[in-house]
Amino acid sequence: MIEKGAVLPMFYLPPVAYFAKLNAYQPDILFEREEHFPKQTYRNRANIYSPDGVLPLTVPVVKGSKMHTKVKDVKISYDFNWQRLHWMSLASCYRSSAYFEYYEDDLAPFYQQHFPYLFDFNEQLLQLLLRLMKIQFPLHYTETYEAEYTLLHDYRNTISPKKEYVFEQKPYYQVFEERHGFIKNLSIVDLLFNQGPQAGNYF
Repeated sequence: MIEKGAVLPMFYLPPVAYFAKLNAYQPDILFEREEHFPKQTYRNRANIYSPDGVLPLTVPVVKGSKMHTKVKDVKISYDFNWQRLHWMSLASCYRSSAYFEYYEDDLAPFYQQHFPYLFDFNEQLLQLLLRLMKIQFPLHYTETYEAEYTLLHDYRNTISPKKEYVFEQKPYYQVFEERHGFIKNLSIVDLLFNQGPQAGNYF
């Protein structure tokens, strides 16, 4: 059992700040899977850089998968083809980046296969992203829900799309920065598509 380090939620294409925490605390990280699913968080949302600025991508969940469903039991909704929308958005925003084509074949299956559960989808995506960034550590998960942790740093509600997360972030080249400047804390894929194999050294 991890007795020091950090507890983190499982996010969809997590933001850069999340990977900064992973890098800082690994391998002493617990991933939260027993919490009730909170709405409007990065658990099913990611922000990317579009020609018009920040573009949120949201994974829809089955109705009823709200406050009283454990996050590991939340099911993805396929009532409309969100996978096609997300993939087209990623491709149109990053096709001109230096490394989109380099990673395209690795990411494409996540927008073709149907994953029943949001947690499993996010977890497999995270494992791919860690591998692409050459970050290696075993993943450990919560077995019960704890409202508070006395020995672990708790980041379950810290990094949120509803409020700016203040942290030091070095600028890197972004595709549309001449239009809107450098945008902090976008999805890790923004860093990956723009920096490629160097993304793992960014932290």
